Amino acid sequence: MSETGGLKAASRRVDAALSALGVDYEIRTHDSSARSAEEAAATVGCPVGQIAKSLIFRSADGERAVLAIASGGNRVDEKALAKLLGEKIGRADADFVRRQTGYAIGGVPPLAHAQEPVVFIDRDLMAYETIWAAAGTPNSVVRLQTADLPRITGGRVADFKTL
Repeated sequence: MSETGGLKAASRRVDAALSALGVDYEIRTHDSSARSAEEAAATVGCPVGQIAKSLIFRSADGERAVLAIASGGNRVDEKALAKLLGEKIGRADADFVRRQTGYAIGGVPPLAHAQEPVVFIDRDLMAYETIWAAAGTPNSVVRLQTADLPRITGGRVADFKTL
């Protein structure tokens, strides 16, 4: 759990959602940015693979968000992700990401979105006991138990990294 007093509104939404789910977590806010997986790993002192990147794509009809929660060192194979979804996907621009999630790119957490996305979780993340993800802002991160990730996001663990 974390103290909500110093958190920005976006991080407070993540905090409230996690608290309601009753999971073990910790939110940290830092002076420096954690926009990239490398920055986040350096900030918290973990391997880059332990960072869970929340990447938003658009469904073929452009109406639904598709969230790929990828291990920090991995790149998403968009064709593999589309095959898992069963339809083509496209890149999402900053406005779409904000509308669908309620967060700016660089701070998108794996849960507590404005609109529920379709979620896929990189199988490589499951090798870690805990992961770190964005917590609503570019300078906040949340530590989560990896085993909780599928349940709290409604996501499916799958292989979709570029080889």
